Amino acid sequence: MAATYPEQGILRRLSWLDRLLPVWIFLAMGVGVLLGHLVPGIGPALDSLQVDSVSLPIALGLIWMIYPPLAAVDYRRVPQVVGARRVVTVSLLLNWLVGPFLMFGLAILLLPGLPALQDGVILVGLARCIAMVLIWNQLAGGNNEHAAILVALNALFQIVTYSAYAYLFLVVLAPHLVTHVGGVAVAVNSEAIALNVAVFLGIPLAMGFLSRVILVRRKGATWYQASFLRRVQPTALLALLFTLVVMFALEGNAFVQFPITVLRVAAPLLAYFALMFLISYLLAWKLGFGYRDTATTAFTASSNNFELAIAVAVATFGLTSPQAFATVVGPLIEVPVMIGLVYLSLALRSRLFPVPPGREAAAVGPKRPETPRLVEGQP
Repeated sequence: MAATYPEQGILRRLSWLDRLLPVWIFLAMGVGVLLGHLVPGIGPALDSLQVDSVSLPIALGLIWMIYPPLAAVDYRRVPQVVGARRVVTVSLLLNWLVGPFLMFGLAILLLPGLPALQDGVILVGLARCIAMVLIWNQLAGGNNEHAAILVALNALFQIVTYSAYAYLFLVVLAPHLVTHVGGVAVAVNSEAIALNVAVFLGIPLAMGFLSRVILVRRKGATWYQASFLRRVQPTALLALLFTLVVMFALEGNAFVQFPITVLRVAAPLLAYFALMFLISYLLAWKLGFGYRDTATTAFTASSNNFELAIAVAVATFGLTSPQAFATVVGPLIEVPVMIGLVYLSLALRSRLFPVPPGREAAAVGPKRPETPRLVEGQP
């Protein structure tokens, strides 16, 4: 199939919901704070609806926020790992060894004396990509088949690895480093993290898996991809915004200094996105991967599942915790940063992956390529 230049109209190919995600998040925060001030009784009313000390509206919002991306994962692709063994092996090593340790190091280095914010940033680093990475990969002209396999594997791996890594970083390593530099470690309940991962990842994972199995069997794969996913995918953003409105309506006063916190937390996150992308991209290139697999390796390694990080932080540390707020910063900066990395990937392609002689026409493709509608999870 002839390649095209996906750099033409990249922003146009993003839905307006995804393109303006940071704006919606700030608006949701503002609406929540405004509701808390204008309707003083809304906080106690929402807070009275609790399940094991977790607000029921918050819990429902968190679970639904994670469900649509997991419903988009095609778990049947996992056996195809054999056919893409080299790419998958490199990507999994980057995702589960390099990525978490890099984010941990950046959190400790760039947030000195702020152990609670460090914990929140570390939780983001432990949550590997399962959602919007498919969009970034497609915009950059990556390998959609391999990206779908990696997303499915990451979704399954997180059930076991997230709790184990959280224990290693937050309970074992972080307190040791913090106390050695004169700080005060934050007490972390590792059992609570494991339980929250099981609930807030296990429930939507089961829902997503059953949705695909049952609906594909009854309606067919084409209907599931073209109709069901197109309708359910935008609800993930709505669930995120609903969760933020409730959070800030309940405890808006606790976040009055959030602009300062955003700037502090943005530093390690921005450093992580840039370093992880460049490390992964250049490693794949050095290993002889083609452009499509190189782009897929870089984007799947540098993206994160901020929905899971928010859910675990809120349920484990509480609505007003710095840990919870640190995870909220993730989606604030992910969209503009990832759009920038798409452009960087395409710029590096022309330098590192020159078109072989005689194939220039195929590389250029049609002058006005058809612009496909993007659906998360669609290979």
